[in-house]
Amino acid sequence: MPPMSSKIKDQPSPIRDSATVAHLVARIVESFQAHRGTQHLDATFLPSRKRTIQILELLRHLVFPGFFDEERLSSATVHFHAGELLTRIHDLLYEQIREALRYEENRTKGKGVGDACPHCDSQATRITQQFLERLPELRARLALDVQAAFDGDPAAVSTDETIFCYPGVDAIFTHRVAHELWNLKVPLLPRMMSEYAHNESGIDIHPGAVIGDSFFIDHGTGVVIGETTTIGNRVKIYQGVTLGALSTKGGQVWRGRKRHPTIEDDVTIYGGAIILGGETVIGRGSTIGGSVFLTQSVPPNCTVSMKPPELRVSNKATRKKHVPPTPEPPAQIPPDFQI
Repeated sequence: MPPMSSKIKDQPSPIRDSATVAHLVARIVESFQAHRGTQHLDATFLPSRKRTIQILELLRHLVFPGFFDEERLSSATVHFHAGELLTRIHDLLYEQIREALRYEENRTKGKGVGDACPHCDSQATRITQQFLERLPELRARLALDVQAAFDGDPAAVSTDETIFCYPGVDAIFTHRVAHELWNLKVPLLPRMMSEYAHNESGIDIHPGAVIGDSFFIDHGTGVVIGETTTIGNRVKIYQGVTLGALSTKGGQVWRGRKRHPTIEDDVTIYGGAIILGGETVIGRGSTIGGSVFLTQSVPPNCTVSMKPPELRVSNKATRKKHVPPTPEPPAQIPPDFQI
């Protein structure tokens, strides 16, 4: 008697039947036309997610030389290394910016328009050069963020550790890059970068958010920073903080309007705090406690906290047993503790 596995292997799979396959393919292709928002057929230009992420990772090597390279770098070889990286970044970035600009022409003006868009090429050349020229300043700002992460966390033993290990540093690195491209009016690429960082770190920062120097996100998981958020210098926030919109009812009606809060210099926001609204301002030097829900402004140098809940503890051994005359729902039995 042959083994059971052999019997299973010899049985033909229904999906391999040509008629079944043809019928299934026809249904799937039909769904492409029925739901046009989920397909991008006949597209001449479309940015590549894979190459956009590659640009980001090459920039990480350039911004933090010696940390993420497979071979050890020295002062003698760093000029060659930086030049090689810069050339690769330039070529990839130009290609993806050009694709994004032509894609936007097609999206907003109709198919075929991007094919005849010579100004897209010259614009891509200009934007690529402008972005690369900003890299020294971008490195300087990231150096402040790295130092803020070290200074703000007594568990850190060195700035090397914060660069290698801290998701908040990863997230702010990506945001600084994406924000520069956002300011240069590059379509789509900044969002692709920010969502890549979101997926990798659990920290969601819209590339449109304006963030000052020496910014530190401690722990980081679950942090959300919306598009029109403005954050000052030396701000520190913890995991689970949301800087969001008060309401998104109406959807696209809110586009272009200030929907997210303003956080002034030297503010600390502890875990789980939710701060909403475009008119909400957290004043300089204030501290927002954990789990606080805010939709109103806070003056400078204030501390905002939740009123501690009342905690009651009773001993099971000494508590008089409660036997109701008739069956009652479990909720009617006194709990062991109450908050």
